[in-house]
Amino acid sequence: MPSMNILCFTTLLILSLSTLSTAKIPGVFTGGAWQNAHATFYGGADASGTMGGACGYGNLYSQGYGVNTAALSTALFNNGLSCGACFEIKCADDPQWCTPGSPSILVTATNFCPPNFAQASDDGGWCNPPRPHFDLAMPMFLKIAQYKAGIVPVAHRRVPCRKKGGIRFTINGFRYFNLVLVSNVAGAGDIVSVSVKGTKTNWMQMSRNWGQNWQSNAVLVGQALSFRVKASDRRSSASYNVAPPNWQFGQTFTGKNFRV
Repeated sequence: MPSMNILCFTTLLILSLSTLSTAKIPGVFTGGAWQNAHATFYGGADASGTMGGACGYGNLYSQGYGVNTAALSTALFNNGLSCGACFEIKCADDPQWCTPGSPSILVTATNFCPPNFAQASDDGGWCNPPRPHFDLAMPMFLKIAQYKAGIVPVAHRRVPCRKKGGIRFTINGFRYFNLVLVSNVAGAGDIVSVSVKGTKTNWMQMSRNWGQNWQSNAVLVGQALSFRVKASDRRSSASYNVAPPNWQFGQTFTGKNFRV
């Protein structure tokens, strides 16, 4: 019996070590596998036409996204849940139009590419479902393909978002309506839930208004505010008392970002 117990213990130890060695590092977003799609471009040479967008980020330059952005088709946009997600994209299998060496670019989802059902999916209706498609800011498209190509096949994959500084919380609205834009999110990048807490309240779940704008109808004026966000990979980040009691609508505050 003792030898049997030793054998069982040894077997369990080996299995445990094997599991630890193959498990993903906890708390870190690891991205996804390569998949196929197509890409076009919009917004002009300076990407000024990409400002605003369906994710609600507004001025992409001041928000830190710059020209490294993309509008996603219905299949990828997921009703706005993909806002903030980051992708690595490279031109694929089109030597006539792909940039030599097939360099890759990194972009953040900031907009929606709407379907055009007046045109066939393979002839102008590039963003029609179920097509996975990226409408890139023009400067990014030109890094992977020639201007004359217009549309090219691409390979893409989700990657961790690497952002400078912390998560940004921009508070808009009025006394009985708080609309908080969550931006500059590292890690998975796309937020699935947001909670807010005043110094006189418990944690309160906010509801998604549109894009990455989240709302609460609680009266929070005059209270220091804390925020807790959860990303699509189920990781959470809490930022305590990032907005002081004298905060004003229209101000932006920086909290704790996800580890990458």
